Amino acid sequence: MIPTYEELMLPMLKYISDGEEHSLNKVHDALAEHFELDDEEIRELLPSGQQPIFRNRVGWARTYLKKAGLLSSPKRAHFKITDRGRNFLKESPSEITSKDLTRFDEFVKFQTVKKTPNKKTEASNDVNAKVSDQTPEEVLEYAYQKIKNDLAIELIEIIKSCSPAFFEKLVIDLLIAMGYGGSRKDAGEAMGKSGDGGIDGIIKEDKLGLDIIYLQAKRWDNPVPVKEIRDFTGALASKKAKKGIFISTSTFPKSVYEFVSQIEYKIILIDGQRLAELMIENNVGLSIINSYQIKTIDSDYFEEN
Repeated sequence: MIPTYEELMLPMLKYISDGEEHSLNKVHDALAEHFELDDEEIRELLPSGQQPIFRNRVGWARTYLKKAGLLSSPKRAHFKITDRGRNFLKESPSEITSKDLTRFDEFVKFQTVKKTPNKKTEASNDVNAKVSDQTPEEVLEYAYQKIKNDLAIELIEIIKSCSPAFFEKLVIDLLIAMGYGGSRKDAGEAMGKSGDGGIDGIIKEDKLGLDIIYLQAKRWDNPVPVKEIRDFTGALASKKAKKGIFISTSTFPKSVYEFVSQIEYKIILIDGQRLAELMIENNVGLSIINSYQIKTIDSDYFEEN
């Protein structure tokens, strides 16, 4: 019988307790041997037919342990135990469940999906709320939002590890997918060329090039200081331009938003979170593994005249 993702968490943490880096494939095989799974069980697919059930559950067990801070990922598809994970094992737990992990603030935050306030209802923000408290559509919506939020976080982490040249290419691919830039050739030549007074490149606002937008794209870890935006504004003034887009993998403090709201130039700020959301919306750097349609009864069809 294929173990649940919760049943996998303790054996997984014990297996990597040697402090070495382990690949996901290696852990997958070790856990399959631990639970004495046969080839048929290992290959059994999810209803969508897109992925084996066991591999999917191993992946979720790793995600939950990582979000709780019990393991870390030094590099892609590899992970190792953390000091918190070692201390957790010293407690000699008989199992690890999602409830056990709620002692860690990071895990609680991971499980919580923010919901837009609605005067008509006060629903729980917790994705794991009882099904009876939500309609099937609500359960699906919150599950989808959680997957989307997790994907955005993973995207930001990957983007920060990319080279500056690749980041510039990513920005261009995104803007073209959004309808900017004219041809791919024109847009590609625009970035990484100027480096002129705080401007990284230019891109056409539309396919005809009726207006030009100046770009600044920077990989940052810390909040972007307002000085960077002032320099960018000065660069726009030197070009007699009125529009600019400042893209960062980090965040913008309140002072930056206040600054751009008070100047005559139109500057769009795209932080790491928004960048990831736009990539998801425009399917840049992503592939669709499945899609679902929600259907309802067509009352008109069943009307008899």
